[in-house]
This record gives sequence, structure tokens and C-alpha cells, in this order.
Amino acid sequence: MVITEIPWLTAIILVPLVSAFAIPLIPDKEGKTVRWYALGVGLFNFALTIYAVFNEYNFNNSSFQLEETYAWVPQLGLNWSVGIDGLSMPLIVLSGLITTLALLASWRVEKKPRLFYFLMLVLYSAQMGVFAAQDLLLFFFMWELELVPVYILISIWGGNKRLYAATKFILYTALASIFILVAALGMAFYGDTVTFDMAQLGMKEFPLALELLAYAGFLIAFGVKLPIFPLHTWLPDAHSEASAPVSMILAGVLLKMGGYGLIRFNIEMLPDAHIKFAPLLLILGVVNVVYGAFTAFGQTNLKRRLASSSISHMGFVLIGISSFTELGMNGAVLQMVSHGLIAAALFFLCGSTYERTHTLMMDEMGGLAKKMPKTFALFTAASMASLALPGMSGFVAELTVFLGVANSDVYSSTFKTVVIFLTAVGLILTPIYLLSMLRVVFYGEKNEGLKLDGFSLDAKPREVFITACLLLPIIGIGLYPKLATTTYDVKTVEVASKARAALPTIAQQQEMSRQNNIDEELASTVFVAPEID
Repeated sequence: MVITEIPWLTAIILVPLVSAFAIPLIPDKEGKTVRWYALGVGLFNFALTIYAVFNEYNFNNSSFQLEETYAWVPQLGLNWSVGIDGLSMPLIVLSGLITTLALLASWRVEKKPRLFYFLMLVLYSAQMGVFAAQDLLLFFFMWELELVPVYILISIWGGNKRLYAATKFILYTALASIFILVAALGMAFYGDTVTFDMAQLGMKEFPLALELLAYAGFLIAFGVKLPIFPLHTWLPDAHSEASAPVSMILAGVLLKMGGYGLIRFNIEMLPDAHIKFAPLLLILGVVNVVYGAFTAFGQTNLKRRLASSSISHMGFVLIGISSFTELGMNGAVLQMVSHGLIAAALFFLCGSTYERTHTLMMDEMGGLAKKMPKTFALFTAASMASLALPGMSGFVAELTVFLGVANSDVYSSTFKTVVIFLTAVGLILTPIYLLSMLRVVFYGEKNEGLKLDGFSLDAKPREVFITACLLLPIIGIGLYPKLATTTYDVKTVEVASKARAALPTIAQQQEMSRQNNIDEELASTVFVAPEID
């Protein structure tokens, strides 16, 4: 058994889960007590996370910290093994912030509040488990646990087509998750020892064929969650039907699990296979950026436009991790953090607008700026961050990815020029579809047939507070990027170095294979045994 003096990570993972099971025991008829309880749990767990990170975590150490390991199900080789490093730590903090704000955004949930907040807390726990797990089976267990609450949250509290969207979500993500288990089993049982420990798996020497198969399996599973074209079609449906708090978590946290998995497994554990797949990932990243931008431009549903925007922005993560440069890797992680904050803000404001207009169709809105000036100002600020306005986190993240690709010496100049040009096309389209969205929704003539909810035409203090909590770090990172980059710089340098170190290994293997083929040909043509009469 290995455990720190205080099991910080175990507490951060289990506090929401254990607290969720106390909800049925709370005496409450209208759901008011339950929502305060859930928010209190969220705030306590987020405070616990912040305290553990800033008091027990060393930002200059790239190895795993706060590690806790003990046998859970030894018959299956399943251990409770958790730990965080520069890759997982910022995403755990991001998850805590967005999920806590999503609980506050759920203040008006009146339908089955006990079940709703129970599922939200279980989802909170599963997210933390995914980013902290250091055992492949534990990672798979947490990954699957996260799917169930999202499915139920969409299918019960979603829109008119909620059952279709929820079913599509669970089919895509659950079927893709099987590839995680298959790849994990193949890696664990290879060699003399059977282990699911990620650190030990990272030290195993796998044959290239096995690496390629495992890489492909992980790529499918994480590609669905990221999402990568053409595995993305579940996302617009899920977002368009999910309630605002669920969309906040879906866009702000769950999509980042795909990027996290690609870096943690595909690059760190399978660097030789990454050399082969990197050009494909780079091309798919460009496709994501351009395709998502064009698709967003053609959407008239507010949530579907923002969902397509998420597809486009997550393409930068693929481009960054395929660059083989420290800048590119740094930009990929920063893009995940930045987009998590921006997307959560946009989907929350979208939900606030829907509560007042009862429609998501932009052509049914119009002239809302005069009636909802606070919401308009907040929506505009979040949209400016999404279109990468200088001074906001999106600009720094996307610029870093661009510089990472431009400085890469792995690809030819022609290939890099094409990649940068096409990605720039997507960037040009981004302000067009976002500014046109603001124009249609908030400017122009008011739709006289639109009936606004009378409870409050403009944003309430609670809604302003939630959005401000997301905009402040967006602006802070934009003006001073080290607020974020110092938390993971050491780790991204290590991952990029490991990926680059595999380059000569692959070249040497290819040269040896070519030389062996030449030797065999010479042997068959020159060294021929004499015939005996």
C-alpha cells in the first residue's frame, strides 16, 4: 500500500460520490434544500481541490504527485491508483470550477430535483476519477461511470428530441469505449508481467504492430469524445437537447477527456506509433477546424451553432499534439483549458437566453439587446473570447498552436504551408459566424411574436456571477498566459521530448528493415547454391 499522509485525491474523487447517496435522506419536498446541499458539496470539493493543488503540489516537478495506491480487486488486477501531474492537474481544477458553477446554474430545476443533483454529483466524481486514475482499468471504470449520468440527464431534462439525442450519445460513446478496454488488455498482457499500472505500461517495450493497433483503438475511443471528424455527429444533437448545466459540463469538461486521453496514452505510452499517426491527426485537426467553422456558419439553432464551433476549436488540440514541438503541445493543453472556460460561458448564456425566449432558433429572436443589455454584454464578451480576440485566452492558445506547427522540423515546408493556410480559413470564418449570431439574436427588429418570460428579462445577479467566474480567468490568461502555462510547462516539455525522441528510433527501424530486404534480395540472386549433377 502506498498512500500520502492525507489522501487528497481519494477525497476529491469520493466526496461528491458519497455525498450523492445522502440526497435521498434529506427531508425536502420542493428541492430547495437539496440544491443548497449539492452546491455546498460542490463548493467544498472545489475548495479541497484548490487547497491540495496549491499546498501539496510542486509545479516544477513533471512526475506524478499526490499518489495513492492500494489493492481494490486484486483478483482482476484492479488497483485504486491515483495521482496527478502537469497534464491532469489543470484539467482537474477546470472540472471542479465548471461543475460547481453548473450546480449553481441548475438553480431553477424543478423536475425531480433529487435525481438531478444526485446525477450531477456522481458525474462530478467520475470526471475527477478520469483525470486522476493511474490504473488503466480504473480509468476505464471512471470513463464508463461518467457516461451514465450524462445519458440520464439528457434523456429526462433535455428538449423535445432528448431521447434520440441521449440514445445517440450513449451508443457512440459506450461502443467507442470498448476500444479502450481492448487496447488496455492487449498492452497489459504483453510480456512477462501482467499489469494495468500506467507507469509500468509506459516502460514496456511493445512491438510496433501492437503499438499501432493499441494506438488505433485509443484514437477511436478518444476521437469520439474529442470529437474528431467523422466521429462527431452525436455532439450537435446532444448539445441542442441538453439543459444548460449539462451542456456546460459536456463542452467544458467532457470533450477535454478526449484530448487528455490522446496525450496521456497515444503520445506518452505509444510514442513510436504516434510517429506513424501524427500526420493523419494533423490532417484531421485541419478538417475539424474548417469543417466545424463551415457547419457552424450554416446553423440557425443557437446551440447547434455553438456545438459546431466546439468541433472547430477542438481541432487545434489535434494540430498542437501532432506538431512534435514544445510550443504545439503547450498550445494544445492551453486550448483545452481555454475552450473549456469559453464554451461553458457560451452554453450557460445560451441557456439563460432560452429561459426567457423559449426558443433556440435565431431567426425567431431579434432586438434582444435593448431588453437584455446585461446578457447581451456578457454574450458579446464570451463570443469575443471564442473568436480569439487579443487579450483573451483563445488568442494565446491558438497563436501558440500556430507557432508550434510553423516551427516544426518534422514536416515539409509545403505541408506546413497548406496546413497553416487551411487553418487560417477556419479562423477567418469564426468571427463571421459568431458576429452574425450576435447580430441576428440581439440586433435588428424585435420579433413581436416572441413572448419573453416575465420573471426577469435581463440576467440576474446569480447569472452575472457565474459568467464572471468564467470570464475572469479567460481574460486573466489572455493578458498573462503564465497563470495557466506555469502549471503544466514542465510536463508538456517532457511529453514533446518523448515524442521527438521516438523519431530517430523509427527512422533506424525503417533503415534496418530496408537493409534486411536488400540483403535478402542479394542473397537470393548472388549467393545461389551450385547445382550438383
